[in-house]
Amino acid sequence: MDLLFSNDRRGHYPESWYAATATDLGAFPVLEGEARADVCIIGAGFTGLSAALHMAEAGLDVVLLEAHRVGFGASGRNGGQLGSGQRQDQLTLEEMLGREDARKYWDLGEEAKDLVRDLIAKHDIDCHLRDGVAWCGSRPGEVQHLHEYAEHMGAQYGYEIERHDAESFRAICPSPDYCGGVVDMGAAHLHPLRFSQGLAKAAVGAGARIFEQSFVTEVQEGADCVVTCERGSVRADHVIYAGNGYLGKLQPRVARRVMPINNFIAATEPLGARTAEVLTRDIAVADSRHVVNYFRLSHDGRLLFGGGESYGYKFPADIKAKVRKPMLEIFPQLAGVRLDYAWGGTLGITMKRLPFLARLAPNVLSASGYSGHGVGTAVHAGRLLAEAVRGQSQGFDAMAALPVPPFPGGPAFRTPLLTLAMTWFALRDRIGL
Repeated sequence: MDLLFSNDRRGHYPESWYAATATDLGAFPVLEGEARADVCIIGAGFTGLSAALHMAEAGLDVVLLEAHRVGFGASGRNGGQLGSGQRQDQLTLEEMLGREDARKYWDLGEEAKDLVRDLIAKHDIDCHLRDGVAWCGSRPGEVQHLHEYAEHMGAQYGYEIERHDAESFRAICPSPDYCGGVVDMGAAHLHPLRFSQGLAKAAVGAGARIFEQSFVTEVQEGADCVVTCERGSVRADHVIYAGNGYLGKLQPRVARRVMPINNFIAATEPLGARTAEVLTRDIAVADSRHVVNYFRLSHDGRLLFGGGESYGYKFPADIKAKVRKPMLEIFPQLAGVRLDYAWGGTLGITMKRLPFLARLAPNVLSASGYSGHGVGTAVHAGRLLAEAVRGQSQGFDAMAALPVPPFPGGPAFRTPLLTLAMTWFALRDRIGL
């Protein structure tokens, strides 16, 4: 069973709040017959859409293939948080890479945030962009670590992050579970599917050709690449793999380092005046659990709450129940609130939670494995891919130098090993380790 078709109706967005409030772009055509292009991109998420836009703006002839709809995967289903830096924090990167290289990757991460903001402004994308992302802790030690990190970022990077004790944080987020945190007003949150659709509209306007419901079955790499779909094919000088956790057998060299996992989000009924029981500032929040809870308010006053993970192909039968449990641990006061939508999504993670950019052949590139930090990083990776195809590979090469080892045991063993590890982490969350 292919992961692309395990949980969703072919050619349809999931029944999410995002899909219910998306832009009506209309469907793009299915690829039929033979096509020729300078570049063929596989996957119309943030990476593929950004790459297509930037390449088309540079005058390249681009074909973008999507098995379902643009923004169908994690790009149109995620929590919408545009985070600062990289997925790993700067203290971790400094320990892993040294301070000089860590600073380089911080700057690249900030460049990614700026790119998202610039694209939204330039192309007038109505995706409800708002400033502010908080990180919080359920135990004093977690809050102390967050405060020390904020102090480090101010002293060493000149980047200011608000620090909040239990009282001031509960004035922002009235959850009995949290005892303090930090607020990064340089980060942001947005409607990810509307952003994806805005990128698609901009890419087409620049001359890119997008084909939906065009599932790629085979890629013949070489000096002249051939990308085969069910009803057509593309012959291209360059191929870009932008399928993230969905690549699987299509590109095993990437799949060895990028593992798909499932995450889940629910949207409550509109809360009206009760939004103040959740958040008193229009920011997004993520906590310090190993299996992270994340949430924010929608523009129509719903709580969008993400929590719970699963491994393997199938989503749980009752996603609402899957998300309601952690939601009520954080907000027991919402026990009687109705959940109007609940959906799952598949993202790609790597062993070290760093993105995996790779030159698989002189004319074959890939970018994936954003590990929950893709709103900025994936869009930025798309631009780096476009630059690399045009021979300007400094940024791409820098990201490709990040250490991304393969998962131990290969595809047959990585899922049970990760399941075991995450079960242990979830137990630690419950018993307070």
